[in-house]
Amino acid sequence: MFDAKMTRRTFATTMGVGALAALAGCGGGASEDAGDDSVKIEMVTDTGGVNDQSFNQLAWAGMQQLEADNGWEVSYIESKQDADYATNLDKAYDDGADLIWGIGFAMAEAVNNAAEQNDDVQFALIDGTNDNGAENLTGVLFKAQEPSFAVGYIAARVSKSGKVGFVGGMSSETIQQFEYGFYAGIEYANAEQGTKVEYEGQYAESFGDAAKGKSIAQKMIKNGCDVLYHAAGGTGVGMLEACNDAKVWSIGVDQDQAVLFPDYKTIITSALKKVDEAVVNVSNGIIDGSITGGDNIILGAAEDAIGIAPTHDVLDTINADLYDETLALIEKIKSGDIVVPDTKATLDEFVAGL
Repeated sequence: MFDAKMTRRTFATTMGVGALAALAGCGGGASEDAGDDSVKIEMVTDTGGVNDQSFNQLAWAGMQQLEADNGWEVSYIESKQDADYATNLDKAYDDGADLIWGIGFAMAEAVNNAAEQNDDVQFALIDGTNDNGAENLTGVLFKAQEPSFAVGYIAARVSKSGKVGFVGGMSSETIQQFEYGFYAGIEYANAEQGTKVEYEGQYAESFGDAAKGKSIAQKMIKNGCDVLYHAAGGTGVGMLEACNDAKVWSIGVDQDQAVLFPDYKTIITSALKKVDEAVVNVSNGIIDGSITGGDNIILGAAEDAIGIAPTHDVLDTINADLYDETLALIEKIKSGDIVVPDTKATLDEFVAGL
């Protein structure tokens, strides 16, 4: 699907039509129950909240699409702290939901426990796995390292100072995939271009602290970073603000954050995870029975589930060809010519082989 010669506008349109095509084939279309308003789906957010401008918000957009397409009843419950997860999942069960979504890896343990305790209801989990084999739980994972590799490549190519940075939310295997992919993309660009762009990274240990995200970013900018990328939910909003204030480049995550923050003129692009489309397709599949639960679904470039956002002409002022060159890299990831590392061990091996 990816074509290195596509224009950036054509790419944006095509991604919306074709993403998650493989998954859609096993339940992504309108289900047998479309128009049946007796179906009730409820989602529980992590502590980032439904307006995190990131994956919780994307998941809710998918839920709203299900309501529009199928006439189903959809709702959400926000978690303010980790201790709310189990209580909120119990509330969703008591509300009579047919399918309960947990959003975010931090909810994994609570969702696994709830699925085991309530085997008469289907559960699904974004960025987490079915760890205990519960037949009523579907884990949905994204290869977050893949779009992160693409934007790491861009960051290294556009940096003038020779130093770029990463702001993470809560440190975990899931968020480390963003970091390792980003670092690998930087080193790939260094090897290709003969440059020596350096990397700086820090975790905020929160997805909902914009002030801390801004503070971390300001420190990185002071240290010489002129391109910053985040995987930090609401915390990352502070990073975007700091970059805009300092007039250095920033890279968003999960959805096109340049659209979300039109007053910020320094957002080059965003690393995309098609969380909304996954919620739609998996929900349809669970309700129509083509997805039975008890397993994990892993989505990446090969499934057209990741990508990079349009540049909104910002990048044109730097290098008009770079976006298309990055699409070509995504094509190589899709074909398997580039295998992006997702652990420290595979990262070390990848860099050593460049």
